[in-house]
Amino acid sequence: MKRLLLSLALANLLPYTAFAGETPVAPNISFDQLLSHLTAAPAETAVIPEPSAERAAYSPEEAGRYWVTVEAADKRARTRLLEAGLDIVEINKDSVSGVAGAYTLGQLSSKAFTVLSKTTLAQRAFSVTKDFPAGDAAYHNFRETTDLLREMAAKNPDIASLFSIGKTVEGRDIWCLRINSGAKGTAVSAKPGALYIGNHHAREHLSNEVPLLLAAWLLEHRNDADIKTYINGLDIYIIPMLNPDGAENDIKTGSYQYYRKNMSVNADKSRGVDLNRNYDSWWCEAGASNYPGADTYCGPKAFSEPESQAVKKFIEARRNLKTHISYHSYASEILYPWGGSDADVPSVKDRQVFEKVGAEMGKLTGYRSYKSSEMYVATGDSCDWAYAAAGIFAFTFELEGRGFYPGAAIITGAVARNIKAAVYLLSVTDNPYKAI
Repeated sequence: MKRLLLSLALANLLPYTAFAGETPVAPNISFDQLLSHLTAAPAETAVIPEPSAERAAYSPEEAGRYWVTVEAADKRARTRLLEAGLDIVEINKDSVSGVAGAYTLGQLSSKAFTVLSKTTLAQRAFSVTKDFPAGDAAYHNFRETTDLLREMAAKNPDIASLFSIGKTVEGRDIWCLRINSGAKGTAVSAKPGALYIGNHHAREHLSNEVPLLLAAWLLEHRNDADIKTYINGLDIYIIPMLNPDGAENDIKTGSYQYYRKNMSVNADKSRGVDLNRNYDSWWCEAGASNYPGADTYCGPKAFSEPESQAVKKFIEARRNLKTHISYHSYASEILYPWGGSDADVPSVKDRQVFEKVGAEMGKLTGYRSYKSSEMYVATGDSCDWAYAAAGIFAFTFELEGRGFYPGAAIITGAVARNIKAAVYLLSVTDNPYKAI
């Protein structure tokens, strides 16, 4: 995505980063300046890129994808809809709305669901984006995210380092910024660790902004008494964009594609696996689809995708990790295990930690905190796996907003609220049980 006025501002604010042999530059990143530039461009000065020739090949309308509203009275009905391939986005009292392709529409008819309304994604995308055409240029694409991460590491070499945890389907690096006063890169650390991951799902661009700007904020406030204590005592990892292939695909034509998955080519030549259904936690049971064309497709096997494999290897190599947030959008909710089962986690003490820490972060964000499966059962979830496999207190944040493309005005408030929650999580990372 082109950045318009913001790109010019950042060109002055953030000269190109020293990385892999490039010449270092001197100015420091200012979190406040960076955040203010995100919303500074007046709407009338922005230019929306014309759709490219590729649009015909990737158009949601031509792909037969729809925004549908379906009757669903309870979480059992919602779980069945996930299994039919519906990508549930909004939950109302007696219905849900979300994204469905032709296969899923057929499933809804054959399984006697009541479809209340249906419109093509092309029509819906137009109705959404025309309300804030200037705002979207403020979000960071893959190159811009990479440049900022490189800049942060270059300006804070004593405590920050940048490395790739692996490659995506299309060969992009999955960048991780590490903040640790002792260990750099992939070196082992005995300090308790905290992990923040964004952009499992391609179209959830706010989920990249929050951890990216969290990194900038922590480095700018590195000399604050409490932040300095956390940097000295903890091992902090931030992976803002786990699914850069999908994120780039969602914006590549200048019209949003409502794209959710990664960019794997499936056996039937459809594209993509839902990365948050691909973890080995009740893999492809309730709340996931085994149909490759579905938005909730779980993949041919658990950890079939290079992106989820990279997270698996990353976590398994770092037994010091204690806490974790996986950022998604949108619902203003904080979810904790289990998501793939109606049962509670077996440890009463651990359940108390989830409830207490979730509630405290809920107070700071204004989000509701509760067990994930109370919404619907969805298996193959990253936070379920992180807790089951490594004992990490892992939380899913469904960020605020009224859609996947809410414009830049939402960024400032969302970032500020979520930084408070992320810092609170750092405060208990050395011993999560002290929260109860």
